[in-house]
Amino acid sequence: MTHAFSMKEIALQAGVSLATVDRVLHGRPGVRAATQRRVRQAQLELERQQRQVGLQGRRFLIDLVMETPTRFSRIVRDALDSAMRRMHPAVFRVREHVAETWAADELVDLLDALARRGSHGVLLKAPDVPVVADAAARLQAKGIPVVTLVTDIHPGSRSAYVGLDNRSAGQTAAYLMASWLGPAPTDILVSSSGQRFQGEGERIQAFAQAMSMHQPGHRVRVLDTGLGLHAPTVAVVAQLLARCPEVAAVYSVGGANAAILAAFDQAQRPCRAFIGHDLDEDNLALLRAGRLSSVLHHDLLHDLHMACQVVMQAHGAAPAALTSTRSNVEVITPFNLPGTVASVGHGP
Repeated sequence: MTHAFSMKEIALQAGVSLATVDRVLHGRPGVRAATQRRVRQAQLELERQQRQVGLQGRRFLIDLVMETPTRFSRIVRDALDSAMRRMHPAVFRVREHVAETWAADELVDLLDALARRGSHGVLLKAPDVPVVADAAARLQAKGIPVVTLVTDIHPGSRSAYVGLDNRSAGQTAAYLMASWLGPAPTDILVSSSGQRFQGEGERIQAFAQAMSMHQPGHRVRVLDTGLGLHAPTVAVVAQLLARCPEVAAVYSVGGANAAILAAFDQAQRPCRAFIGHDLDEDNLALLRAGRLSSVLHHDLLHDLHMACQVVMQAHGAAPAALTSTRSNVEVITPFNLPGTVASVGHGP
């Protein structure tokens, strides 16, 4: 039902000119295949979002920009759909720019392109590196609010942070791990997708500090070269296990937990306790199977609802500007899965 949208709406959603949309819609030559796909994708996005929210009230077009594994981007997108529905009578639409890995210069080029095209707000999950912070600041200077999601960048470069209290999460993981392992010295693998992400760095630092206080005999071994992806994580964890026979527990701050367990299985090594993050499909399956001891969860729907509120505030459509809102940590075990009845008999 593409006729329901004006060419101006499609052009804004696709980030192209009105003339380009006109050529694509009328089948005229002179438009690259990639641009044609962008226009068609914009139509599909508009149609899908029209079904999800009524197109009435004030409209906001936001951009979701994330460097993250697909398993996490899926749950973020589902939560964002629900959050946008909650914003009625204001109407939110989203353009997605998501990749599992992104070169810093490509990410900066994208953010600068959004500054040129225009946007009501950018929701950003990206590494905390100076060039990205500078690009975010340029968006802010254009009147486009930047809201960091789950992991922060320099506070002066964005409007607000929404997401987990990462220090509290690391401390919670250490408290649980120390209780489960007891005082006998054990090596703990702390797996990260890369400490370029401020949130993961905060979790690791808080975990290591709290472990040294609760159980100083344990050794924390940080591994941050797997990128949160399956095959690289299996390889680097297998190498660590071969070098370090005392590793017998895991705190995974960056995901790829099935890959970590595969490396333990290949090495025929037990994992006495395993704490992960986020209720994605992989972690739900591992919890149900008793392979994870617990998952540290936070309310993504709340986070994204607050992100939409920040965007509205920046445009004078909601009162009281926010600068940061941090979600509390919820400990999920195989026995309190949301909306399910647990039937496994695993413990750390």
